[in-house]
Amino acid sequence: MMLLARRNNLFDDFFNDPFFSDAYLNRQPLMKTDIEDDGTNYIIDLELPGYKKDMVKAELKDGYLTIFAENDSENSSETEKNYIRRERYHSSLKRSFYVGSRVKQEDIKASFENGILRLTIPKDTPKEIEQAQYIPIE
Repeated sequence: MMLLARRNNLFDDFFNDPFFSDAYLNRQPLMKTDIEDDGTNYIIDLELPGYKKDMVKAELKDGYLTIFAENDSENSSETEKNYIRRERYHSSLKRSFYVGSRVKQEDIKASFENGILRLTIPKDTPKEIEQAQYIPIE
């Protein structure tokens, strides 16, 4: 004999939608990235929707450029009294790129507009190869 559970709450079906599932809400977001080579520079565009300029940091260390973004949000209005569901989330993103050991912080240009972080990085050109200096043997 099979028993069927009866749902008593209208919102049970609504919140069982994949949009509201914990797996969907907790999945790790990505920094979608485009990298362009204009001949002398690399131009990196990173999508950071929902982030503001003050939530984003860029660090250059040991030839690696690392982008950090951190966001704390509440998805509800404080004026609501009868909550059916109320959610808060914290997200942080991190992505690194090797840009070369000779690139300096002052060489990198950064701008943030409409959720897009744009970084312009000069190419790390190799040093000229020194010609071998032979020592005459007598």
